[in-house]
Amino acid sequence: MNMSPLYRALSTAFVVGATTLALYTATVIRLRAAEKPADPPSSQLAKDLVGTWELAGTPEKPNDAPEGVRGLKFRTGKYWTITNFDKKTGVVGFHHGGTYTLDGDTYEETVEYSTENNAPLVNQKFKFTVKVEGDTFTQIGIGNPYNEVWKRVK
Repeated sequence: MNMSPLYRALSTAFVVGATTLALYTATVIRLRAAEKPADPPSSQLAKDLVGTWELAGTPEKPNDAPEGVRGLKFRTGKYWTITNFDKKTGVVGFHHGGTYTLDGDTYEETVEYSTENNAPLVNQKFKFTVKVEGDTFTQIGIGNPYNEVWKRVK
């Protein structure tokens, strides 16, 4: 049977696409199977940290978020990620994240991945004193300048 060039190209594209999807799916399944589930939060503060938070300001100006951008921080019982983006265009200014630990009110983040513009943060650790009061999360940097106030996103 003589196939047209268009039919041959479409068939090849389908096979390549299906193979790529199958390999991606198998990789994701394998990686997820290897993941150890996060330990459930052990203290009330640990439970209160879990969720989605929006940057609201600083301890000196708790309702003075940067204009034109939105910062969102997501936290599970073990992992965190932060994304900062332009409110009008939706373009991401930076994104990074990793794992965290909590010992009393001392919170430590380890940066494990990042967009290129913040790549020097990868493998760095940042410590904070933290507290949650209602829907307000405050972090005070220990040896770093990141003193911030966040509001829970509902």
